[in-house]
Amino acid sequence: ITASLRFDGALNVDLTEFQTNLVPYPRIHFPLATYSPIISAERAFHEHMSVPEITNKCFEAGHQMVKCDPRNGKYMACCLLFRGDVVPKDVNAAIATVKTKRAIQFVDWCPTGFKVGINYQPPTVVPGGDLAKLQRAVCMLSNTTAIAEAWTRLDHKFDLMYSKRAFVHWYVGEGMEEG
Repeated sequence: ITASLRFDGALNVDLTEFQTNLVPYPRIHFPLATYSPIISAERAFHEHMSVPEITNKCFEAGHQMVKCDPRNGKYMACCLLFRGDVVPKDVNAAIATVKTKRAIQFVDWCPTGFKVGINYQPPTVVPGGDLAKLQRAVCMLSNTTAIAEAWTRLDHKFDLMYSKRAFVHWYVGEGMEEG
């Protein structure tokens, strides 16, 4: 996400542009982060993914950083941040394919916009880690209504813990009132 601040690229994006493009209204400000490809070091020699392939993977639940089903929600905006061996022509073709497939749904009250950033610095990995060193990768930040599933689960877990007064004593001990 911060690669465009640290390295040169064709289409660098600023962090304020994320807020401008992802948040249509102040109360709708919970982005969903996705990363593709996630390939283990053992499989790296067998798999070389193209720009359209890694772009399509961003819309799959297995590549999301928060567990929710993107098919149950609608997208308001997407920011795609590519790193490595990527050219704008391939990115435009990949986005056009995503739009024409109509596999993902966008809200009807907002234009179907994709904000794109391209940085030529290849993705880095932790030395000795499990992930493979790749030629290209993409990180997607999207504003989707599917993230509500995660908040619903969190709210339910909080209610369960609060009904048993779990951890309440820590807050009462610091001066908060039990209510």
